[in-house]
Amino acid sequence: MVLPEPQISIIAPLYNETESFPRLVVRLNKVMETSSLSIEVVLVDDGSRDSTPLLMQQVALTDSRYHCVFLARNYGHQIALTAGIAAARASEALFIIDGDLQDPPELLTEFYQKYQEGYDVVYAVRKKRKENWFKRTAYAAFYRFMRAISYVDIPLDSGDFSLISRRVADVLNQMPEESRFIRGMRSWIGFRQTGVEYERDARLDGESKYSFKMLQGLAYNGIFNFSEYPVKIITRLGMFTLGIAGLYLIQTLIKRFIYNDVPQGFTALLFFIILFSGIQLIALGLIGEYVLRIFFQAKGRPLYVIREVIQQQQRQSLQGQNSPKSSENAV
Repeated sequence: MVLPEPQISIIAPLYNETESFPRLVVRLNKVMETSSLSIEVVLVDDGSRDSTPLLMQQVALTDSRYHCVFLARNYGHQIALTAGIAAARASEALFIIDGDLQDPPELLTEFYQKYQEGYDVVYAVRKKRKENWFKRTAYAAFYRFMRAISYVDIPLDSGDFSLISRRVADVLNQMPEESRFIRGMRSWIGFRQTGVEYERDARLDGESKYSFKMLQGLAYNGIFNFSEYPVKIITRLGMFTLGIAGLYLIQTLIKRFIYNDVPQGFTALLFFIILFSGIQLIALGLIGEYVLRIFFQAKGRPLYVIREVIQQQQRQSLQGQNSPKSSENAV
């Protein structure tokens, strides 16, 4: 069966999702069967070490609605999403979800209605998260901090779960930045955007693949890519330290020439040396974060390497083989 150009591409990055994959396929099939839209599913394997690639291969070779991209290694969630967006063929819009089903694919109809009303970006707003209190508090604090310091209007409590128009996807494909924060890039592009509230489901199978270190890296990408605050705070800290030094100088002069006394206090002096040394190290660290991003961007390396692809034009030649034909591409 030759699948016509789809109206919608559903993009789902996967990393070690063997347990949740069968449930994902069932729900995606139901969405496609009950919808009047022409839909394809783009599954991106982000270097999984379990049987996720094999399961992806099996479903892609038996169902022409599935298009699978296998990355050469684990590049991270944001890069996997980037690969999926680049591979999508949709003529109207791309629907981005997580493969763990915490983002319900059944909301496609509601999102598409907003798209038909003229919105280029329809993002999901989490009104309730079924996670532990620490994660809920940390996420809420981060989003509010980002909104306070960012020069881009990034919506509160909204992640990558969204529907974006074809022209927004085309702009994202033209943005080559290495340290990606797609929800920020999506807001930066502009066009008409609106939010849809939903309750984020608890993860049913497996464990979250986002470690604290990965979440910290994602937060850093958001802060340093979409805010001038870290640079400006260095200037403010410098002005603050100059002010403290000026006040201390005035105090010293008053004690010397009016009270004929020399200020005492080795402990206080040591405290200020340690304090301002710490401030200097923080300033160097903030500058280093920007330099590090410039360094990686200046290398000009591809964002990812594709190990294998199963798509419509390859499906006939691949059927009957034990494994997909290897084809390496750098993007």
